[in-house]
Amino acid sequence: MTTGGFVRVCALGDLEEDVPKRVELDDTPVCVVRTSGEVFAVNDICSHANVSLSEGEVEDCQVECWLHGSSFDLRTGKPSGLPATRPIPVYPVKIEGEGPGAAVLVSLTQES
Repeated sequence: MTTGGFVRVCALGDLEEDVPKRVELDDTPVCVVRTSGEVFAVNDICSHANVSLSEGEVEDCQVECWLHGSSFDLRTGKPSGLPATRPIPVYPVKIEGEGPGAAVLVSLTQES
């Protein structure tokens, strides 16, 4: 379902706190994370190595690449530790509805 450029990727209840979820939007891998009461969406591929960030861990609003340990801020996409030096794309997220059945919508229009 598309709503003004936003596509439903899952229900809010499908997202476990601090557990990244990989989804595909128009052949673009996206890492969706629910943390600290918010939902974020970033490109799922580490800017340092071509690996999936959704296989990493989330802590303090950052997702860590499991391969070399680079972390990326989920709000800005900026790396917070080497070896990554380039940011990853951040995508807008909207929540429609209430409770666990609420729709999580993501747009591939980059915020940063």
